[in-house]
Amino acid sequence: MRPRKIRNLKTRRENCTDLRIPYTLESFDFRTNDVHENFFDLDEIFGRSAPLVMEIGCGKGQFTCEYAKRNPDKNILAIECVPTVLVEACELVKRENITNIRFLEMKAEYLPLFMREKSVTEIYLNFSTPFPKSRQESHRLTSKGFLDIYKKLLCDDGFIAQKTDSQGFFEYSLESFSQNGFLLSEISLDLHNSDFEGNIVTEYEEKFVSQGLPIYRLVAKMK
Repeated sequence: MRPRKIRNLKTRRENCTDLRIPYTLESFDFRTNDVHENFFDLDEIFGRSAPLVMEIGCGKGQFTCEYAKRNPDKNILAIECVPTVLVEACELVKRENITNIRFLEMKAEYLPLFMREKSVTEIYLNFSTPFPKSRQESHRLTSKGFLDIYKKLLCDDGFIAQKTDSQGFFEYSLESFSQNGFLLSEISLDLHNSDFEGNIVTEYEEKFVSQGLPIYRLVAKMK
């Protein structure tokens, strides 16, 4: 789906530069796989040292903002590659006056170029695009290529939490996590009719639940 256009995007992005982490890929040669070691100094970026939580595909920021408010002792790094969506998430953070969130306008496959190994305690995958066609498998955020990235980024006791409305994508994820060295727990086939407490509802989740669709959830930890 093509992202919708929004007015004054350039100005609105510039107004959020204090929340967006700048980076460049110019020093990395993808043709030769030259080593790139321009790692982010996250203590400096956040102005403190704290456990780092990451949401990949943060959308308009509803989950990120609520999680940050509930967990002021953690630093939250929100990843989103669609500029028009990311700017709305940044503006929400500003309106809510939340100080422990920073944003990366980046595709997830580039994260190892800028993030140190074992630097992340929690990764959230909320309603990622399922990419249902078999030729699109490598784009799924729970495919082997992405799981290998998460393994590098997660600390030893870290975990991944996934939510989706897609039964097919969820079944694929269950198999992919299991085949790639993860232990699964907290598996729910209907989250909103389960006994799970503390769920943070995203904007997509609100829509799906209102349509009577079940929400699937799991937690994955490295073996």
